[in-house]
Amino acid sequence: MKEVRRPLLATATLALALSTLVLTGPAHAATGVGTGTGAETEQSGGPDDTGIYASAKIQYSGSVTKDGSAGNVTSSDVNWTPPPCWYAPYLGAKDFKKKMSEQIESAKNTPGMGGTAGAAIGEMQRHYEDEYGWTDTPGYKDYNVEKDGEGMFWAAVENPDEPDILKRSSCNDLPFWVDNGETPPARYEEAINPKILAALAYQHMQLPDTKVSLAPETVTKVNLPTWAWLDKAVFNEVQATAAINVPGFSIRSTTTAKPLSLKLEPGTPDAATYPASGECVINSDHSIGEPYAQGKAGETPPCGLKYLRSSGNGTFKLRATITWEISWTGTGDAGGTFPNGTFGTTQDITVQEIQAVNH
Repeated sequence: MKEVRRPLLATATLALALSTLVLTGPAHAATGVGTGTGAETEQSGGPDDTGIYASAKIQYSGSVTKDGSAGNVTSSDVNWTPPPCWYAPYLGAKDFKKKMSEQIESAKNTPGMGGTAGAAIGEMQRHYEDEYGWTDTPGYKDYNVEKDGEGMFWAAVENPDEPDILKRSSCNDLPFWVDNGETPPARYEEAINPKILAALAYQHMQLPDTKVSLAPETVTKVNLPTWAWLDKAVFNEVQATAAINVPGFSIRSTTTAKPLSLKLEPGTPDAATYPASGECVINSDHSIGEPYAQGKAGETPPCGLKYLRSSGNGTFKLRATITWEISWTGTGDAGGTFPNGTFGTTQDITVQEIQAVNH
């Protein structure tokens, strides 16, 4: 019997009961409907401990980390963060019934599983078996098995690179059904979409470890201008792509990082930069700065620095940080921008006093 009201127990309690059942995790995003086998992808996995495949995951390609960890890009906007969690295709109806019903029964038989938590598990069972629903959340009859192959249950996925456990677990709605070719209901704002994919591609992006060319290269003199530049041949835009592809649902997004400027930080306050801000902008030919050439010793470099004192027996840590303009495009003519990204490296610079010559 359908009930158009809120459940007797709070949704948070249902979510707590759901977490006890451990439906999904970072590695489990979807499975093929009625296929019985995992998707043929580079990141496909085997069956989980219940024997049910859940191997279709977000696939990354392009300039991304090889081990699936977060990349080396830092957002210039401290208020911007990648999505801490999202909802994604999880299982077809029959596979979902098998997994969910087994875990519900196991939870019900767990010693001490009574009171509020036990009642919540009972309501969850009614929700998927007996069409028990509430406002904006319809119930299901026998786990929707009569529609197997026509859609999938979607479930929450936590971002493993999100350090805040409260944010990571904030996608706490119960798994919900989405017909093939349809988009999730608007109330599920965190349902995976091209922008979320693009943000995840941004999070996993690996920018090149570009070493700035210097003249003099590693040893310079006090008050001697040091020229700095980046050649356009090794300073190109990079791209990272994220995609998810399951029956009835396939989207992808590509995030592009385009170099904008180079900032020089000498590693000591006893130094001057060119220009004074230390920010060297990109040239019209997509290079930065200007290579040193014979005869330019008396000129001021368009991009560079000058040390005002010796580094003594040590070195100064010159930090060169590149700012990248971040944009993205995705399925369905979606697209936009994210805050600029930065990535910096350090180089050891030895600064010596100019030795006077006595005649």
